[in-house]
Amino acid sequence: MPTPNISDLPGQPRELEGVEKALLALSYGVHVIGSRASDGSMNAMLADWVMQVSFKPRLVAVAIENDARTLRYITQTSVFSVNLLHEKDGLEIARKVVMPAEGRKIKGRSAEAAAVVHDKLADIRHGLAANLCPVLDDALGWFICDVEKMTEAGDHTIVIGRVTDGELLR
Repeated sequence: MPTPNISDLPGQPRELEGVEKALLALSYGVHVIGSRASDGSMNAMLADWVMQVSFKPRLVAVAIENDARTLRYITQTSVFSVNLLHEKDGLEIARKVVMPAEGRKIKGRSAEAAAVVHDKLADIRHGLAANLCPVLDDALGWFICDVEKMTEAGDHTIVIGRVTDGELLR
């Protein structure tokens, strides 16, 4: 019987394959996706898979985990916002939204901790765009979108949105 590699044991770091290293070398921006549910609840999530896919009409694509609260909200209302983070204070904003709002998404949590839902926008200055999605006061800029198409892609869903408004703030 071969000796197990420690990196194959649960909870242990493992050596990355060459293809994983190459994919990690792709350059990304970091953005905050704002969403709202049909009951008016709002959420913000950190996303690095955002890109413009068309000039006419103006379309962007955002990849969101299939079990994300933000995807549920976007599915309900067909609208979202994209907030561009500024290099000066973007890291501080990113830290506030990087963890899932729903404690259940973090493996190993107690039942009590898994039941907690955090309001990630509570400590972030923001307003509401015309589509009622959050736009961050301290963002570099923002734009809002109406959903054109949603396509499942592995453990994520690609949401293509038509940009309807936006502003560069600084």
